[in-house]
Amino acid sequence: MLFADSIHRKAAIVNLRSSLRTQRSLGGNSTEDTGGSMSFSESRNKADQGIEQEHRDVSNLGEDKPPAMPDLPDLLPARMLNECVYCPRLFYLEFVQSQFVDSADTVEGRERHKRVDKETGRLPAAGETGESNNAQEAAASSTGGEEDVQHARSVMLSGPAARLIARIDLIEATGDRVTPIDYKRGEVPDHLPAKAWDADLVQLCAQALILRENGYTCDEAAIYYCRSKTRVPVPIDEPLISRTLSARDDAFAVAASGQIPPPLVDSPKCPGCSLVGICLPDETRTLATLQSGGKPGETRRLTPARDDPMPVYVQAYSGAVGKTGDQIYISAKDQPKQTVRLLDMSQLNLFGNIQVTTQAIRELASHGIPICYFSFGGYFQAMTIGLTHKNVELRIRQYEAAGIAERSLQFARAFIVGKIRNCRTLLRRNTVKPPLDALRDLNDLRKAAARAGSTPTLLGLEGNAAKIYFRHFTEMFKPAGQEAPAFDFTTRNRRPPKDPVNAMLSFAYSLLAKELTTTAQRVGFDPFLGLFHRPRYGRPALALDLAEEFRPIVADSVVLQLINTGEIREKDFVQRGNACNLTQNGRRTFLNAFERRLDSLVTHPIFGYTISYRRILEVQTRLLAACILGEFPEYVPFTTR
Repeated sequence: MLFADSIHRKAAIVNLRSSLRTQRSLGGNSTEDTGGSMSFSESRNKADQGIEQEHRDVSNLGEDKPPAMPDLPDLLPARMLNECVYCPRLFYLEFVQSQFVDSADTVEGRERHKRVDKETGRLPAAGETGESNNAQEAAASSTGGEEDVQHARSVMLSGPAARLIARIDLIEATGDRVTPIDYKRGEVPDHLPAKAWDADLVQLCAQALILRENGYTCDEAAIYYCRSKTRVPVPIDEPLISRTLSARDDAFAVAASGQIPPPLVDSPKCPGCSLVGICLPDETRTLATLQSGGKPGETRRLTPARDDPMPVYVQAYSGAVGKTGDQIYISAKDQPKQTVRLLDMSQLNLFGNIQVTTQAIRELASHGIPICYFSFGGYFQAMTIGLTHKNVELRIRQYEAAGIAERSLQFARAFIVGKIRNCRTLLRRNTVKPPLDALRDLNDLRKAAARAGSTPTLLGLEGNAAKIYFRHFTEMFKPAGQEAPAFDFTTRNRRPPKDPVNAMLSFAYSLLAKELTTTAQRVGFDPFLGLFHRPRYGRPALALDLAEEFRPIVADSVVLQLINTGEIREKDFVQRGNACNLTQNGRRTFLNAFERRLDSLVTHPIFGYTISYRRILEVQTRLLAACILGEFPEYVPFTTR
């Protein structure tokens, strides 16, 4: 029977042979490689490929040296000028790094712009006295019905001399005299002398300068506030022109600097910004202040504790995924069709021979929703993604860091220190009688890893820590004689795993690698070039780097939870020769537990706010990006107390 849970606060796990319902409860904790070879498919921008090759063998980073930047556009969009005046950091994220996400405000603004976004009406050429084109007067107009006023909507013009370009919402033209009108979704800021924000004034002035350069007379612009249904005139005078040209020069200087501006400090602008989850203003400022010896203020949680979109898992020997309207449907022979809204999906994960239509692939790619392909054995094999991220700057810096032994070792030490510390915490919390010798040895290995002078030394320390940790792994199982079934575990083995515990550990690490591969891709990294794990064909090395600190507290925790609660039993495994794997129903039970763990809330030890583990995966990946881009000197791994 085809089955799909609602994915509002839980993952949709579609099982074509089972109708078990997903339950929601807290997950449990785990450590290691994804197991098996992986072959990843992804589309790449040709420009990105050239830059990747050019910077693969960089020999020197330089602390204050900006990265080699791709050529910037010759013309600055007036909207980007607005962003730079409003927040230089936001401007850099959008203009230089090409980052953008929607929020409720941006969607509302787009809806209110629909009318003026349609290219209608005729703008007479400069010098031409046009007659009325009988176009419908705009809601923003208050001309009293004069017949010689013409209206043109959504007009793209550029001014090469001013180095500006703009798509103007509405232009009123009376002969050679024109008035640009910009639509804003909000209300009139009556408390300001000009009844308009400075960033909006500069944007209007830029449009006026472009019109002047094209031969029109433009002495006044206007802003139409949709909520207030009010038109506010904006005189184009010399002080405003001077501010606009100065802001333009500042914007080009910021873009050419190769260094993102620092975040605003406790600004009321941040909570309403659609890019706040990418910018992480308070988190970045907190880490920069701490690492410079200062005392940071409160770190605000400016994003939701949990993500609304959730992964969808489909298990089937054969089936199909397609698109209908704004929904994705999942079907199989003799089974009812299941649908999921695109708005509710963060990933599509396929186990088995499931066909996906071209229309569904294109729609998922355009929405930035990756399609992840797994074998029936649970190996993460491939990924289909769209060209949704254009942050070439971050990849350049990533290649530079990976090419410098000392720089990459600095990050590797942090990953392994975080992993060993979390392994020790898990042992201390979950054993009836904590193994004091093991805890002491793990603490010593953590300190040694922080001082490791080479990658081989660090690998040796990590291996020793793993041996100690797994030697005591069964001590975290529920004591014999209670409801939980007995599971034997003596040592970590893989490729293939030989017993149920190792089968679950391998599957957990594969899922964790998938999560961090898609997260790294979304942030703008190349997930295949690591800082600790060396490049190997088909291996998402950077995702494995990021996974190190989360192996105990996410992956291992899920395995322990399933064993100790009795959710998973011997019947959920299949043994073939010397290899062991989960059955389809066992895998479904595991996926439910894994998603519960990612959805559970935890308090961040540095920032003090509570968010889900899934959100922490993204926060830590973005903080790694900020560190690589030079916003603070050291990456700090996530550790629990």
